[in-house]
Amino acid sequence: MSDFIVSARKYRPATFSSVVGQQHITSTLKNAIERGQLAHAYLFCGPRGVGKTTCARIFAKAINCLTPEGAEACNGCESCRSFNEGRSLNIHELDAASNNSVEDIRTLIEQVRIIPQVGRFSVFIIDEVHMLSAAAFNAFLKTLEEPPAHAIFILATTEKHKIIPTILSRCQIYDFNRIRVEDAVEYLKFIASAEHIEADEESLNLIAQKADGGMRDALSMFDKAVSFCGQRLDYRNVAQTLNVLDYDTYFGLTQLLLEGNWVDALVAFDVVLSKGFSGQTFMAGLNRHMRDLLMAKRPETLRLIEMTGTLLERYRAQAQACQVEFLFRAISVLTELDGKIRQSSSQRLLVELGLMKIAGLGQKKNDTLTSSAEYPLPELTSRPAASAPATATAEPATAVPTAAAPAATVTPETAAARVKAAAAPVSAAKAKDSVAPTAQPGSGQPARSEPPAAPTAPAPPTVRPAADPDSGSAPQPATQPARPVRRPLISGTSLAALLGDADNSDEELSQGEAADEPESPEVDPDCAAKLERARDRILELIRERRPRFVPAFERMTYRDNVLAVSVPTTELRDEILRSKTGMLMRIAELAGTTGRIELEVTVNEQIAAARPIKLEDRVKYITEKNPLVAELRKALDLEVE
Repeated sequence: MSDFIVSARKYRPATFSSVVGQQHITSTLKNAIERGQLAHAYLFCGPRGVGKTTCARIFAKAINCLTPEGAEACNGCESCRSFNEGRSLNIHELDAASNNSVEDIRTLIEQVRIIPQVGRFSVFIIDEVHMLSAAAFNAFLKTLEEPPAHAIFILATTEKHKIIPTILSRCQIYDFNRIRVEDAVEYLKFIASAEHIEADEESLNLIAQKADGGMRDALSMFDKAVSFCGQRLDYRNVAQTLNVLDYDTYFGLTQLLLEGNWVDALVAFDVVLSKGFSGQTFMAGLNRHMRDLLMAKRPETLRLIEMTGTLLERYRAQAQACQVEFLFRAISVLTELDGKIRQSSSQRLLVELGLMKIAGLGQKKNDTLTSSAEYPLPELTSRPAASAPATATAEPATAVPTAAAPAATVTPETAAARVKAAAAPVSAAKAKDSVAPTAQPGSGQPARSEPPAAPTAPAPPTVRPAADPDSGSAPQPATQPARPVRRPLISGTSLAALLGDADNSDEELSQGEAADEPESPEVDPDCAAKLERARDRILELIRERRPRFVPAFERMTYRDNVLAVSVPTTELRDEILRSKTGMLMRIAELAGTTGRIELEVTVNEQIAAARPIKLEDRVKYITEKNPLVAELRKALDLEVE
């Protein structure tokens, strides 16, 4: 038979100093022992596997030690040896999950009366105390409140909220914390060193995180990993043993998303699914990875990551390559999908859609086409000064720039001249725009006219060839009209000029409104009569298309071409008005009217108050609506109540 003992039992702490991650509890208990301030009842509560029962046993052994070393037991006296060998008569452990009746509490009360044979106190450790029945709690109240001087009760539970307040008020309550990943990793290193097992830090981090704050769970996973890997714990083998996704999966996938490579990201997700992991598990892990990267961006939040050693450095390195905006949006997308994936009929498609969205964020970050250096702002194009003559006569030395000509360099003096030209007086700008350019005599260029109110660019000047100095001939007029210059993106007209032109346009529009206003549609003089004759057909149409509108249209009235209905609520009025156009077209078609029909909907709250209130009125109302209800009452012999 093998002598193997699981690590959770073999390395169970035997002193307060060896308890992991509960310094606030052990310090308080040690001080109470040293000062002799012992309460008669304690309540230890917290998650599973954090040391509640262990601290209760250490505390019971320490207060019964005959030769204590400060607050610690000596492990050499008779009381300590009997406790270590499991034969102590002073320490009693009771499992409340299987001893939860009133009879069990009565037996406990009888044991409390017995004076301890060795030591000073009889300690009663009741584990899972929340499993006691309500009657058992009530039977235990008196003894818990006023026990004998030699009796001390230590209650342990994982669900403090299930314990009645009268029990809580009689105990000193100690809340145990979840064990941090750093503390769990350090204790696993100690055990691995004692067992001569080589383990990398990433493997121990993975075990500690999987344990979720429970040291007993971490030690059980450690034993399982040792059984699979042998004397050397490898990170990948440990991840395979614990059936968790390794960190490399998330680091590699995040790099693909940063590059905008959604194709390889979907392939990597398919590999994850082929290993047996669900999409929800993968998405939760990726969301946690993004959160850890966000925390690694700043030194102030670095301590919020439960990582140590080389793994923490990997997070810091990848966090430097991620923008905060990218991480914010990725976490937002993954959190939104986490709330939808449980109700989704296609979880895989939902996760793939989320990966493509995040990859789109990474692609947008790496896209250089939106850089301001690639698309500079256009240069300001000024108009000619307002003081120039308002004619289309071209200057002899002016030439139209072509596409091949290099762009002029903008200097501070040029920019100032352009701003000055743009701020020309309003009257000059209006005069220039209102004068139509004329053809230069002998130039062959046709005259053009511009609308007076439109602030267009000035007519392009006509290019005249310079005289040949060798021939001595005079310059000849151009026979081809100059190409029109494209209208500048930014106008040189001042804001006041534009407002003035807009005022002129408004005046012209108001003058022409009378002529352009369409005539009002005709009204059928027999509209009311036609609607009354078609009343039944209109109601039949409403019953078929809009059953909710039937009570309102049953009371409809007619006034010339106006169809008036009354409704009890504004909600119903708004609903009718939303369907107004389609209904009026069908009603006009059924009634055969040729003119316009108007719909008037008013809210009358008295319609709602006219509904049957009394029981007899309700029965009468229902019977009038459906006579078969009366026959059903008789057949089933039903009472009105």
